[in-house]
Amino acid sequence: MARQARAIEPSQGAFPLRAIHDLSGLIKYAGREPWKTRLEECLEEHFGPAADELDVDFDELLDIVGPHWEGPLWGCAFEDLIGREFDGENLADDYLKRRGWNEKASVKAYIKALRQTPMSLYEVSDIVPGKSMRLRDLLQDGEPVTVEERSASSSLHNWDRIATRLIVGRGGAVISGALLAFSPDGSEQLIDGFTKIGAQPDPDFDFDVTDRAVLLRHSAPVITSTWLLDAAGVLGPPMPDLVNSDGDDILFHRLVFPLPKGVTQKQIAARFQTLPTLSPASAKFWNWLEDKRVKSRRPKQPGAQMLASTMDDGSTILGNAELAGRFLTIEVNSAERAQRARDLFIPLLGDLVQAPLTEIRTVAQMMAEQRQVRDETAEPEIPAAEMQRIVRDMMDRQYRQVLDEPVPALGDKTPRQAVRTKAGRAQVVEWLKYLENGTAKSGNEQMAGYSFAWMWEELGVADLRK
Repeated sequence: MARQARAIEPSQGAFPLRAIHDLSGLIKYAGREPWKTRLEECLEEHFGPAADELDVDFDELLDIVGPHWEGPLWGCAFEDLIGREFDGENLADDYLKRRGWNEKASVKAYIKALRQTPMSLYEVSDIVPGKSMRLRDLLQDGEPVTVEERSASSSLHNWDRIATRLIVGRGGAVISGALLAFSPDGSEQLIDGFTKIGAQPDPDFDFDVTDRAVLLRHSAPVITSTWLLDAAGVLGPPMPDLVNSDGDDILFHRLVFPLPKGVTQKQIAARFQTLPTLSPASAKFWNWLEDKRVKSRRPKQPGAQMLASTMDDGSTILGNAELAGRFLTIEVNSAERAQRARDLFIPLLGDLVQAPLTEIRTVAQMMAEQRQVRDETAEPEIPAAEMQRIVRDMMDRQYRQVLDEPVPALGDKTPRQAVRTKAGRAQVVEWLKYLENGTAKSGNEQMAGYSFAWMWEELGVADLRK
């Protein structure tokens, strides 16, 4: 398993644990045969499917999801190994039999608990930062459990979804050292997949998939693989196929024509006046319009989303031309239109321009540039307290209005209408969780502190906020 060479050394894969749950002895013991080989096989089950899907090796996979995830990912596979049996042999049993005398009672109890505890997906709520949080199992029935947790409770938000092992003992409940934070899309994919497997028994499985507890004990690699593909962006909603009004694939082109020495902008503008399909928006900016007598050149692609700009009279805008300094820039949104622009403007302008330089950007690159511009835009100097009041008032008005507007996630019903039925109330609860969680993780300090409690109360679902 060469592609995972960095991950199979137990000493390099240690994951954070509390001091009283120190597994360093067990990790070291797992470096011996036959456990070393079995750990490598376990790692392959956890990481192999995602690596194969993305056609990368393990190091490249870590680069995609973030190298800081190596420890938690290794921990997921190692904890899975602790609970597995190989022809009646188990790592935890073997270690405690041979080395248990060297461990504290608390560590031995923790190892035994790990051996019996499967990984699952949990929804987080009632967070007390640095102290505790409440977890609700999303893959099997059960009441929510409050766990003592300092680190994760300081970084998670209400309604986050995490994969971990929930260990309940006499002294309370704790989570294991391996924790993966799922996105909403990734968690829904996992829940749907888990449900489908349990509903459709497969003769290839040598265990009862209809028993959720049994299925969970065999699902750790699936959880890890789903998280990896989600973190790599594979499970998110795909970018729709985008075309322009001609049916061309969207690919932004910028043609930059340098003006030769002695040529003026007035000469370019005068030449443009001879072209009926150029509509001036200012002295230095023109919209290039489609000739209304010319029909679309190609049929539209089935299922594609069309991006089109039009003038007030309905004329289709093919692109635009702008004069700035010693350059004429023509921008269009497809390779085909870029060629049409060359065929049109180069003969029209002749020796008034030099050969153009071409910049090409994809939709994703354009979106990234726009995000960067927004991030770099200076914010006004407003006192923090005043800004928080402004944002709170704005959000109050916005969400007060939303309560009486159709919401797609609620079947195009208003929240007030949806809560009138049992099924609608469940949808409203999930919608509120989505709003609250997304706002908390928005990155905006004023928005992140907004309280949605009044919406739960006004919609009469506060008792379902768990």
